[in-house]
Order: sequence, then structure tokens, then C-alpha cells
Amino acid sequence: MIRNILLIGLGGAIGSILRYGTSWVIGPKNFPLATLLVNIAGSFIIGLIMAYCFKNESFSDNWKLFLTTGICGGFTTFSTFSLENLQLLQNGKFAMAACYTLSSLLIGMVAVWAGFKLISG
Repeated sequence: MIRNILLIGLGGAIGSILRYGTSWVIGPKNFPLATLLVNIAGSFIIGLIMAYCFKNESFSDNWKLFLTTGICGGFTTFSTFSLENLQLLQNGKFAMAACYTLSSLLIGMVAVWAGFKLISG
């Protein structure tokens, strides 16, 4: 149990640093582009990892925890997504909030599917 917590914590730290780096590289925009891209990329990556795990049953549960719950969990930003939507709504940007929500959910789900299909065939 302690090993799992440490693996998830280490992966989460790496994912969070990657998320911060992505936001830093993209910079602030009127539309929360960095968070959208991070969530889509994270969805795609977790699809790849899970498909690989299903295809290769010998893949270590430790690696699965580290990569999915740790790195992907630290990298993707649903809580930030929710906050940014609230801020858009509070600023009267209703169409932008709707576009952000729908594109994050729909494209994220397509990205998970694409990542999964890429590995599982």
C-alpha cells in the first residue's frame, strides 16, 4: 500500500510539473487553451496506457498506477477546468463556457477512444 501511494505521488508530481510547463509554454489566453490541450492529451495518453495494459496482462500494476493515477491524474486538470468554466460564466461569457465544456468532454472522449484503438487495434 505504501509503495502504491509513493508511486502515485511521484507520478502526480511529474504530471503536475508537466501541466505547469504546458501552461507556461502556451501562456495565458482569453480562452483556456492550455487546460483544454492538457485534458485532451491526458485523455489520449490514458487511453493508450489502458489499451496497452489490457493487451499485455503481464504489465505491472505498479507501472499502471504510476502512469495513469499518478502522471495522468497529475497532468489533467478537471478541477481547473471547472474553475475556469465558473470564471467564464461569472464574466458573462456563456457561449465560450459552453464551447469549452463541450469541446473538452467530446474531444477528450474521442481522444481516449483514439488512444485505446491505436494500441488495441
